Amino acid sequence: MEQTLSLTVNGKAVTAKIDPRTLLVQFLRENLRLTGTHVGCDTAQCGACTVHMNGRAVKACSMLALQVQGADIKTIESLAGKDGELHPMQAAFRECHGLQCGFCTPGMVMSAVQLLADNPRASDAEIREGLDGNICRCTGYQNIVKSIQFCQSGAKPVAV
Repeated sequence: MEQTLSLTVNGKAVTAKIDPRTLLVQFLRENLRLTGTHVGCDTAQCGACTVHMNGRAVKACSMLALQVQGADIKTIESLAGKDGELHPMQAAFRECHGLQCGFCTPGMVMSAVQLLADNPRASDAEIREGLDGNICRCTGYQNIVKSIQFCQSGAKPVAV
């Protein structure tokens, strides 16, 4: 029996009839076609599905869509400007080679944005601890940390 879900996704009001067993990550990817949120493990271990709910980073694979009724959800697609200009964290990941295969990148970026919102002066150790729960299978952690530090410094990426 379908139920009605109403929420805001990337600034737009969304209402849909869904199966109550639908996970938030499934709803975003399959119903809304926002495929930047990745499914990596389905157990909240890898962080590839990280989105922001009401201003906090959450793992979308561990939540039923109906649990976010009325919430404000932001996905990786919401970060870039309307003109396509990258968010400073996205630009930092590009500048510092903080991505390899790119599968973990959306979740890493969303977690990193939350990390610096909570702690703008995070130390190296605090950045590494803040990324706990996000897995990079390509072992790109050093450049991911470097990317976050670059964004934190306010440095401007070199134009491509």
